Amino acid sequence: MLRHATTLIKSAVGLIVLIALAGPAPAADRPNIVFIFTDDHASHSLSCYGSKINKTPSLDRIANEGMLFKNSFCTNSICGPSRAVILTGKHSHLNGFIRNGNTFNGAQQTFPKLLRKAGYQTAIVGKWHLGSAPTGFDYYQVLRGQGPYYNPPMIENGQPKKHVGYTTDIITDIALDYLKTGRDPKKPFMLMFQHKAPHRNWQPGPKHLTMYDDVTIPEPDNLFDDYSGRGTAAHTQDMSIAKTMTANDLKLTQPRGFTPEQLKVWNAAYEPKNKAFREAKLEGKALVQWKYQRYIKDYLRCIASVDDNVGRVLDYLDETGLAKNTIVIYSSDQGFYLGDHGWFDKRFMYEESYRMPLMVRWPGKVAPGSVNTDLVSNLDYAETFLDIAGVEIPQDMQGRSLVPVLTGNTPKDWYKSLYYQYYEFPGPHSVRRHYGLRTDRYKLMHFYNLDEWELYDLQTDPREMKSVYADPANAELVKRLKLELARSQKQYQVPDDSGSISKDGKRKTQPRKRKA
Repeated sequence: MLRHATTLIKSAVGLIVLIALAGPAPAADRPNIVFIFTDDHASHSLSCYGSKINKTPSLDRIANEGMLFKNSFCTNSICGPSRAVILTGKHSHLNGFIRNGNTFNGAQQTFPKLLRKAGYQTAIVGKWHLGSAPTGFDYYQVLRGQGPYYNPPMIENGQPKKHVGYTTDIITDIALDYLKTGRDPKKPFMLMFQHKAPHRNWQPGPKHLTMYDDVTIPEPDNLFDDYSGRGTAAHTQDMSIAKTMTANDLKLTQPRGFTPEQLKVWNAAYEPKNKAFREAKLEGKALVQWKYQRYIKDYLRCIASVDDNVGRVLDYLDETGLAKNTIVIYSSDQGFYLGDHGWFDKRFMYEESYRMPLMVRWPGKVAPGSVNTDLVSNLDYAETFLDIAGVEIPQDMQGRSLVPVLTGNTPKDWYKSLYYQYYEFPGPHSVRRHYGLRTDRYKLMHFYNLDEWELYDLQTDPREMKSVYADPANAELVKRLKLELARSQKQYQVPDDSGSISKDGKRKTQPRKRKA
């Protein structure tokens, strides 16, 4: 009897050892991940988010066949920092990339490295924009810097690569080539499929140059906002359609880097419209309205190209059967102003640029057509990718996995608030440094080099037209939110940056560590 029991124990131990030695589960048991990422795509220009100005049928497929997040936000509304947060699962001040122009430390821990270590094939195609070479990827082909809309020079695994054509199409071609022939079909993969579009200066592809020519896009109701309900920062920004947009933005100059044939097609579309504009000699309000129409139509044309190309990838996944075991995630590095408050660009914590689109399709796990209203942010993406792959989430990552949320099991201790901080001042568009806190209803913002606070009740003032910080009736609310803000800063190990830049934009002191 004892001998029999001993034999059983030895067999069990041997089985455990064999399982351990076998390594990660086979590819069939671990889902593939396709992470589609765009630059500056406002959620209110997606029809699945209720856009009234355009249709995005391919992107809507992801939402209709999966989950749409209504309250998805960024930690720092600018291109490079958002990407660094997603790679590391850490706020900007900890991953070292607080503003565009920094260089990402590729030696640090990232989720692609951890997935690769666990047996995933990792690849990134398209926009990188972090200064250093990508690390943690088996394959990469990325744009040089920001990259142009036409004929992009790229870097493939360290080597220069030249392309002729429209960048959105080219990035998709490369992604499809990777899916078809660039990977081992016996292993799971994680592909980051990242577009330049619809970033400034919004150059449409040849298929969409005349799209919307015969329509007038509705203007936002605050296109002529005078910022009377807000402080210094809103008044002193340099990102207005009226004053900031250049002739290059408005396609009143000849584009550079085109082939003769591309330029011919471009001029055929734009020269007649430009001639009519010059002859009209518009001024004042009429000129701003014309600029808005030119801007928003070009922006939406770029999105139409993204939508078409996302459709190509979704079709390939469906046709090959890969879709059954592939999670498709769509997001953008932040939102964007589509004439809201009279602006374009991002940076502010106001809703239009703070909010990020997020849709996730996970066959068999996520209920089709589901909508989630929990507070989530790009701080959670790295943890989610690791959890999907069955990889342990490092303790020093600061976000939380969205897997329970995706499966309809949001934890009871989920976020009650989100922390935000923007650093790039002095810098392009002159948006003042600020940090803030958002709950499901309220938003508290501190422009700390001005020492100006703003408070918004998003239930009664969703467009954030008037700060109610100074209202005595909100004194207790302000006190409560400031305590939560201080708690968040301590939790996320936020250094005290408030003395580093003076009101005139000159550096005063080095950042000081925040006292616990």
